[in-house]
Amino acid sequence: MNESKIKRINELYHKSKAEGLTAAEKEEQAKLRAEYLADIRANIRGQLNQIDIINKDGSIENLGETHGNSKKHTS
Repeated sequence: MNESKIKRINELYHKSKAEGLTAAEKEEQAKLRAEYLADIRANIRGQLNQIDIINKDGSIENLGETHGNSKKHTS
């Protein structure tokens, strides 16, 4: 996500607190937030997939291979 989109998210947030948002602005805010969260999740997933753990028996386990395809937890 580029800086201009992050700046727009912040502008919409401050406007929502000050005077409220129109329906179109609320929709834009929701889309931008969803895109932002998707980027964060992809970034974290990529980092976690690069982590290797050395087990007590000396074997190396890659978290991406072990847990990368696991189902999401539901609350």
